[in-house]
Amino acid sequence: MNKKTAYEIFDILKDLIKYPKTELIYSTDFELLVAVILSAQCTDKRVNLVTKDLFKKYNTPIQFAGLKQEELENLIHPCGFYKNKAKNIIEASKVIVEKYNGCVPQDFDELVKLPGVGRKTASVMLIVAYNLPAMPVDTHVFRVSNRIGLAKTNNVLECENQLKKLYNKDDWGNLHHLLILFGRYYCKAIKPQCENCVLKNYCSYFSKNNK
Repeated sequence: MNKKTAYEIFDILKDLIKYPKTELIYSTDFELLVAVILSAQCTDKRVNLVTKDLFKKYNTPIQFAGLKQEELENLIHPCGFYKNKAKNIIEASKVIVEKYNGCVPQDFDELVKLPGVGRKTASVMLIVAYNLPAMPVDTHVFRVSNRIGLAKTNNVLECENQLKKLYNKDDWGNLHHLLILFGRYYCKAIKPQCENCVLKNYCSYFSKNNK
């Protein structure tokens, strides 16, 4: 796909989704980091239900660093994979306190050094918390990009690179949120709303399945 077509798709999505932003609820950079870690293999809606109570009790790195893992496991249990998530959040909190003076780092290479923080989580922090260019690829972004034809790959990193080549740096953050929300509410994993889709004239998936 060429950049002209890619930006036509971008403009259509902007018309459809007026306020492209994260649906995670947070009030500090650290709260966002915890929420994003919890969101792995879990819906934002469920994460928000958990963090609503969690952040009333604990919401700073020093508080989380002092928690017993079992206590945090009990608090985040509904998010799934709670043992690994609790361990990583506590360990990441300790690093943030000891190495970064209680502040979440604003550099990609430093972020991915934190326990439980991979490429996607670090990229989300960059675009959401710090308004820096990055192109996080989650399951929605990956699925929608490949369905439409913005990317053609089975590899998440290659999908990220292909999207970066199609779009300007300043648009990566918006594109990420547009693709997530489009995938969450329109281009669903099961039973995508193809017949009424605003992108059906551009979409490889629609073209292939409606010959």
